[in-house]
Amino acid sequence: MPAACDSVLEDIEDIVSAEDLKPHDRQFVRKNIFPKVRKRNSQKNIQTDDDPPSDSIIPGVQKIWIRTWGCSHNNSDGEYMAGQLAAYGYKITDNSAEADLWLLNSCTVKNPAEDHFRNSIKKAQEGKKKVVVAGCVPQAQPRQDYLKGLSIIGVQQIDRVVEVVEETIKGHSVRLLGQKKDNGKRLGGARLDLPKIRKNPLIEIISINTGCLNACTYCKTKHARGDLASYPIEELVDRAKQSFQEGVCEIWLTSEDTGAYGRDIGTDLPTLLWKLVEAIPEGAMLRLGMTNPPYILEHLEEMAKILNHPRVYAFLHIPVQSASDSVLMDMKREYCVADFKQVVDFLKEKVPGITIATDIICGFPGETDEDFQETMKLVEQYRFPSLFINQFYPRPGTPAAKMHQVPAAVKKQRTKDLSQLFHSYNPYDHKVGERQRVLVTEESFDSNYYVAHNPFYEQVLVPKDPLLMGKMVEVNIYEAGKHFMKGQPVSDARVYTASITRPLAKGEVSGLREEFRHASQNGTTRKAHPSAKSPVKAALQSWMALQLPWQQEGGGLKILSVSLALLAVLVVFYYGGMKTEL
Repeated sequence: MPAACDSVLEDIEDIVSAEDLKPHDRQFVRKNIFPKVRKRNSQKNIQTDDDPPSDSIIPGVQKIWIRTWGCSHNNSDGEYMAGQLAAYGYKITDNSAEADLWLLNSCTVKNPAEDHFRNSIKKAQEGKKKVVVAGCVPQAQPRQDYLKGLSIIGVQQIDRVVEVVEETIKGHSVRLLGQKKDNGKRLGGARLDLPKIRKNPLIEIISINTGCLNACTYCKTKHARGDLASYPIEELVDRAKQSFQEGVCEIWLTSEDTGAYGRDIGTDLPTLLWKLVEAIPEGAMLRLGMTNPPYILEHLEEMAKILNHPRVYAFLHIPVQSASDSVLMDMKREYCVADFKQVVDFLKEKVPGITIATDIICGFPGETDEDFQETMKLVEQYRFPSLFINQFYPRPGTPAAKMHQVPAAVKKQRTKDLSQLFHSYNPYDHKVGERQRVLVTEESFDSNYYVAHNPFYEQVLVPKDPLLMGKMVEVNIYEAGKHFMKGQPVSDARVYTASITRPLAKGEVSGLREEFRHASQNGTTRKAHPSAKSPVKAALQSWMALQLPWQQEGGGLKILSVSLALLAVLVVFYYGGMKTEL
């Protein structure tokens, strides 16, 4: 066979001719070569400190401002998100101007609340702030134009707030809107043992369930929170016990409808309450949240016994919304006015002095003058000491928004008339001169008094004596207003301290194990590189990995491996004496 070329090369060296430079000569020539400096475009190549590339940003060191609108359930979610971010290393600030990122936790109940939320997004963007949105508005309508390009945390995904904030700071947009499930069954939401920063270190807000069983035609919250999903009793009791161990002296139970608790898991509200009462120390109190009339009717006897317990406020929030059965039918409230009256009358008889708070919507579609007059008569009859009056706002996507609307001027006038009726009576005048036992938990809005509550959850203002905060004391009532009483502490009365330990400082993270808290407070002997993970942060990240969906294939092995990794980190931390900043 002929060769591929005329001459066959026996060795690669045969390619080098006699005229070619030898290796020694090539090295000599290289020494006489001077590199030419290439001019660079300074504008294109200089990276400013203010705008580093996304992959060079170190998460966990930025300042975050959190704003929450809406109900106590939403406030609890905001506290959990703040706690996780602070535990990871972010600084939670009260100064929106100095923050690097705004976390806006929204409410979808009324148009004004959403308007404030939308305006805050616009203000953040104008100020070149990173934005993460949460709460019911983006959960219910994530495709709204003003939410385009923004990161979203769903109401059941608050345990992943660190991931979302981290990616947003890097310049990415992340949206987590899924539901938490276990073997196909919807769960109540994120775990209750997450770190949190309580807005008030003395008050723990516990969400006992999410969603509801109703389908009210005006409600947008249902679109966000969904159907009823309850937390197990043991988890709720454990959370309460942990709160008392952190200095809490008052617990609020909250949800979209506390009365429906447990119907999806084979239990009920009274069963939960009796278990919680066992865990309440002397001097501490429990406050129940809102319950709709249908779901408390069958538990009236047990609820009366619980509301008479000395460590449970004799207080219940039962929204009536209207005293017209035809309006209630259009609202799909699933009860009639007689049901509401039965609940109120029974509790007033069995729980002397009980405070009943209620809600009323003025100007619901189809409401006639006669319908509204029935509502006025109801308020006149019961003279509710706490009444939430709401002018109807049609929420997009709800059946009520498509109904024939009451003219705006009529809605406004009815709201005014009802407000005038409410302010025509003073519910506390007859209590002047009484001696009452009150629990002091917060400061008044004008900062002139401390705010306490008596056994009926009526507001009592007391002198600003730091020794009173978090204590249960006896006071003499000397003055009464529309929404409050004023009391003077009795000098010779016994003072109860509910806390079994020192309350956490304002802004301190709840839910961290003691070794975590010790490290975060005292671990400053050696400065670590910002990108290095401290034992605390590494442990937290491993712990957060447990929040991955449990039902995924191989989930058990993943959880086992993460648990072992967490154990290893703690062992190193505990025995190695390492002290690095969180």
